[in-house]
Amino acid sequence: MSNERTPLITSGVCGLNVTAAVCGTDTDPAQESSSGTANQSPRKLNTFFGVMVPTVLSMFSIVLFLRTGFVVGHAGLLQALLMVVVAYTIISLTILSICAISTNGAIQGGGAYYMISRSLGPEFGGSIGLMFFLAKIFACGGYVLGLVEAILDVFGLDPGKSSVSTGVRVLPQGYWYTVLYSSVILLLCLLVCLVGAHIYSRTAFVILLVVTVSLLSVFISSVAVKPQEFIITHHGSRNQTLRYNASYTGFSATTLKNNLGPGYSLDYSTNSVMSFATVFAVMFTSCTGIMAGANMSGELKNPSVAIPKGTIIAVSYTFIVYVLLFFMISATCDRTLLIQDYGFLQRINLWPPFVTIGIYCASLSAAMCAMIGASRILHALALDHLFGLPLAPAAITSASGNPWVAVLFTWGLTQCVVFAGELNAIAGLVTVFYLLAYAAVDLACLALEWASAPNFRPTFQLFSWHTCLLGIVSCLAMMFIINPVYSSGSIVLLLLLLLFLHYRSPTSSWGYISQALIFHQVRKYLLMLDVRKDHVKFWRPQVLLMVANPRSSSQLILFVNQLKKGGLYVLGHVQLGDLDTLPSDPVQQQYNFWMSLVDKLGVKAFVDLTLSPTVRQGTQHLLRITGLGGMKPNMLILGFYDSCTPEDFLLQDSAFCDTAVERGGEDEFNFGVDLPSLQAHFPPVRDAESPRWLAPEEYVGIISDAIKMNKSVCLGRYFFQLEGEDKDSKVDGSERIIDVWPLNLLQPGCRDYEDVCSLFLLQMACVLNMSSKWRHAKMRIFLNVGTASSDQGWMVNEETFRELLRKLRIRASIKIVPWDSVVQHHTPTAEPAQAPSESFLSAVNRMLMEHSSQATVRFLYLPQPPSHRSQSQAFLAQLEAVTNGLGPTLLIHGVTPVTYTDL
Repeated sequence: MSNERTPLITSGVCGLNVTAAVCGTDTDPAQESSSGTANQSPRKLNTFFGVMVPTVLSMFSIVLFLRTGFVVGHAGLLQALLMVVVAYTIISLTILSICAISTNGAIQGGGAYYMISRSLGPEFGGSIGLMFFLAKIFACGGYVLGLVEAILDVFGLDPGKSSVSTGVRVLPQGYWYTVLYSSVILLLCLLVCLVGAHIYSRTAFVILLVVTVSLLSVFISSVAVKPQEFIITHHGSRNQTLRYNASYTGFSATTLKNNLGPGYSLDYSTNSVMSFATVFAVMFTSCTGIMAGANMSGELKNPSVAIPKGTIIAVSYTFIVYVLLFFMISATCDRTLLIQDYGFLQRINLWPPFVTIGIYCASLSAAMCAMIGASRILHALALDHLFGLPLAPAAITSASGNPWVAVLFTWGLTQCVVFAGELNAIAGLVTVFYLLAYAAVDLACLALEWASAPNFRPTFQLFSWHTCLLGIVSCLAMMFIINPVYSSGSIVLLLLLLLFLHYRSPTSSWGYISQALIFHQVRKYLLMLDVRKDHVKFWRPQVLLMVANPRSSSQLILFVNQLKKGGLYVLGHVQLGDLDTLPSDPVQQQYNFWMSLVDKLGVKAFVDLTLSPTVRQGTQHLLRITGLGGMKPNMLILGFYDSCTPEDFLLQDSAFCDTAVERGGEDEFNFGVDLPSLQAHFPPVRDAESPRWLAPEEYVGIISDAIKMNKSVCLGRYFFQLEGEDKDSKVDGSERIIDVWPLNLLQPGCRDYEDVCSLFLLQMACVLNMSSKWRHAKMRIFLNVGTASSDQGWMVNEETFRELLRKLRIRASIKIVPWDSVVQHHTPTAEPAQAPSESFLSAVNRMLMEHSSQATVRFLYLPQPPSHRSQSQAFLAQLEAVTNGLGPTLLIHGVTPVTYTDL
């Protein structure tokens, strides 16, 4: 085979470069070559530096030094431990999903967004990715506000708002000053992200060492520092100064006992009473860094080992640190000190600058990490063209590959967040956004597990659909416990983004988990769809429409789409040829063109193509093998066999003639079929002098074959004259007329209006009358009667027919058509197969023209085709003479009961 050396796995899916972003270190934006060569930046990070360091730093952030006392003081030790256990249970379940997805293939730039979008498809991926971007924006703002709080604690001009009594107090305080200082710090973060983001990634380990030393000093101080008394002052309402006596007792059983239970009270920074939900929201911000290691997969030597191992070790380490710290401060500090002073750890430290340096390093590190990570997510969203022009500038990068426009966007939005003024004020929103993102990761893993796709083979096996489902439920439940308003708002925003992306219909080559899930469920339902349980009252048309060339058949394709009534609709085409004489199957390369045609026409149809020496044999194949189980065609529809020169519909419809450049980068994901290629694929229509593909005998043979196989047959003529069937048409059928002639007009002696074929005509007309573009159409049924004799039996037949329509719930007007003048041209013969005279056929045609000339579409009885090949030409001549000049007409021969009068 010519393509045996093609790589089995190609890198650089959709053109995204592997980004070293945890926080996102800059990498060269060059895409991997089609031959699968590696990126310019080699994989060189191990588990410790690539996963553990960024994860630990992200999880410590500002909570470690500035909010542990706040949590224990308000919630008490027992509820604080419960919060830690709940938070780490939630993130542990999510970690299992992250590890499973991240070890099922390489993750590229975008982190959580990349995982979700490539697992759930562009709609969910884009919406959740934007939500995760917003979560990082708010988290970055929170870290900056926490850093400003720590700076003012030491350098603030007002000692009454400070935690320590000493310091160089030169910075004025107040809301607008807080915003100013936050803006300056954000500007510093912006400069680092624009100029030297790689500096941060290279110094991450040094920052971790500084934070670790600060943390050790806290534990050492709890033993070395003697008990102390403090006076803490705050400004109350009406310029009152509130004083609180607080104490550091050292390790004391009494202090521990007093701090066991909750003591929710007023928070001095927000002037609101705390509760379990609000305190948990603040505490959970320490658990928002679990994806930092997964984001580094493109830079890891062995990501399938490093991500699970490094993330689990980092989370276990931070869990132990938080639990020990909670026990330590519960046993050494009274509740007043914990509640009234966020920075109390500086007061009780052997050397306060230890804690100050730790706070500054942890906060600044977390802020830069969030800003860089958010910009990388935004850059990945822009590269995928999911939101069109609004995010298009974010795809711009510098010469070194730094997405500087995305960084500017991130900085601008974070600048808006710091106007909140207080960390605690936005903690709930940060937590809700992250919980929603974590729920989405669990959903992605659950969907992959339930889809049972053979290629979902993660090397990490410590997960199941139970853990994924529990993770989703716990995340959603905790969201509403924390803040029902924020949670409802975030979900509404998510749904709006979903609807927007669904409306834009972005096509991608990522693979769609929805398709895998649908396949999995459809297979089950097809097995449950037992043909032995079919019942006539649930009958619906399941159509196989044979199409020679869609250029001349598109109007019929559109009409049959209205006729299917939710049933199976298959476009069939026979490619003439013999596979033994061909190097490969030519049919396989044609499916994309036919599927693109279906998309352009807007019809809900499948496509089934076959290769056969003759059209008749190919049609037999399709009638036998099309569909699965109980979903198989029960009706064959053919275009009419006449000598009319067909028109080229593809040259008339604007959807096929618009040569404008498609917007939004969709050309990249059109499955290789653009508009010019689609136009060029289908051959020109047959002109008047071109030979036909089918001989009359073969065409009639196809009709006979279908009837022998118990398939109803419909022949459509003049449907190129039908207008208003395209997907953009606003026609509702109010000006349309459907005419039904249920009698076999070629056999005047037959007066049975209730035979299978006549009832089939009525059913199909009723089905058409129920479709969207024909719902308000007027339906007329014509009864042919003889009135020359004194026999008034036709009146009885009319009443009987009206009663039948009432039982069938068919709303239609009945028109009585005397046709004595037509029947007189018919000469009865002893041989039933004898062809009617030309005068009779002309008379029938004149009758139809007289009564149905204003109809939009006509339903006529299709007689049984002749059994002898020699009569095929005459049979087609009869049909042509009867329908000559009528307009859109459907000749129908039904072979199965389709109506039901009982409930």
